Amino acid sequence: MFRSAALIAFTYLAVAYGQQAGTLTAETHPPLTWEQCTAAGSCTSQSSAVVLDANWRWLHDVNSATNCYTGNTWDATLCPDPTTCAANCALDGADYEGTYGVSTSGNALTLKFVTQSAQTNVGSRLYLMAPGSTTEYQTFQLVNQEFTFDVDVSQLPCGLNGAVYFSQMDADGGMARFSGNKAGAKFGTGYCDSQCPHDIKFIDGEANINDWTPASNSANTGTGATGTCCSEMDIWEANSISAAVTPHPCTVTEQTACTGSTCSSPNSTAGVCDQAGCDFNSYRLGDTTFYGPGMTVDTTQPFTVVTQFVSSNNESTGTLSAIRRLYVQNGVVIQNSETNIPGITTTNEIDAQFCQEQKAAFGDTDTFDQKGGLAGMGTALADGMVLVLSIWDDYAVNMLWLDSTYPTDGDSPGDFRGSCPTDSGVPATVEAQSPNAQVTYSNIKVGPIGSTFSSSGSTGTGTGSSSTAPTSTGSAPAATQTVYGQCGGVGYTGPTVCASGSTCTESSTYYSQCLP
Repeated sequence: MFRSAALIAFTYLAVAYGQQAGTLTAETHPPLTWEQCTAAGSCTSQSSAVVLDANWRWLHDVNSATNCYTGNTWDATLCPDPTTCAANCALDGADYEGTYGVSTSGNALTLKFVTQSAQTNVGSRLYLMAPGSTTEYQTFQLVNQEFTFDVDVSQLPCGLNGAVYFSQMDADGGMARFSGNKAGAKFGTGYCDSQCPHDIKFIDGEANINDWTPASNSANTGTGATGTCCSEMDIWEANSISAAVTPHPCTVTEQTACTGSTCSSPNSTAGVCDQAGCDFNSYRLGDTTFYGPGMTVDTTQPFTVVTQFVSSNNESTGTLSAIRRLYVQNGVVIQNSETNIPGITTTNEIDAQFCQEQKAAFGDTDTFDQKGGLAGMGTALADGMVLVLSIWDDYAVNMLWLDSTYPTDGDSPGDFRGSCPTDSGVPATVEAQSPNAQVTYSNIKVGPIGSTFSSSGSTGTGTGSSSTAPTSTGSAPAATQTVYGQCGGVGYTGPTVCASGSTCTESSTYYSQCLP
């Protein structure tokens, strides 16, 4: 994610912040089911819930309803210093639908953009809870796995971002490591990402009040305040015009506070995290007709997004070697678009070669490799990461980095990121003109590569640098492998004979598929 934009994008017009657990409003997590798969057609429903991030919540005196934070200002009496503030102030429960526009139904989560209640709320950020738990986030280990969900972006115009990503947060929201945190995951604490955001009101159990320099809409870009860093895997940043998948590794292995030069910076190798990431945006990479209304992936209709995390040895113990993307719409598998940029070898996946060539072709500083590259991202994915689901607008650069030309006067490869006008995405305009915008995420599934989706056909050729045909539908029950199933590779012990009408085709040393 272009998180220098994101870290000031969430608009806190109706909320305040804290670290104690309040009791004035009951906290009831909206239920949400998802599926854990072991093979194609073999998935088990998991009864979980979602929780609203602490930064959106009402914060008040533990003994009364007096606000600890109003507008852009901390109450000096309740919050004279970080520790006292944490002791005096309590996060409280949320009216998810009425105040924040968050609703669930079965396996579907809908996030509305602008919600009018007693005050106005803009955007939201939520985390998936562990099944049956009210105090722990679900963590996912995704090396040699795939993550799949359905999405409806038809009501997300230019300037908005419906984001699905993974953050290397503490599963308990930081309660065990930081004694000042009494609220924990139940109240959505402990956020971090690769931009080391400085706009988090409580970090490591203490109020982030020192050198607090809030900008408009309660966002904070002050370099003196504390930031909170961790690896981030952006599965999906998208609206109806553009979409991107982007790994962001960090040299730290857990949520870590930072100040000054220890934080990350845009286009800089300083600090501990990679802000820019290695992004795959079809439009930016030369295919301007792949994703959008009426295009190959038609954003006027819902579709399925599949992301595969391929390992070097086809096992969860291997090094992350590639990230593959495909879509399923109306029963048809759509393989990812191919790159068409001078200097980048034709491919439709993210691997080390692609990332190095992309940075060179676009003239970008290679912070990705410097902070650990794909292997570093794989380490975080293997350790376990928390699922984040959000909707937001961008007070920094109007989301132009995702869906328009950025910089706005750019005319070089990499500057063209989407078809939105360069004067689009202004938050005040988007909020006024598109208050009813929303995104729906549903049918989340996680499992071995090839286990989480099915199809009735396929489109795309998959001739990338790893000859990507990234789909599979799992192992056949007998000695014959199904179409799109794995049929070979180092360490593979399953069926090697493909079903009639398909041929075992090598994608890499570690992975071959039955392709029609």
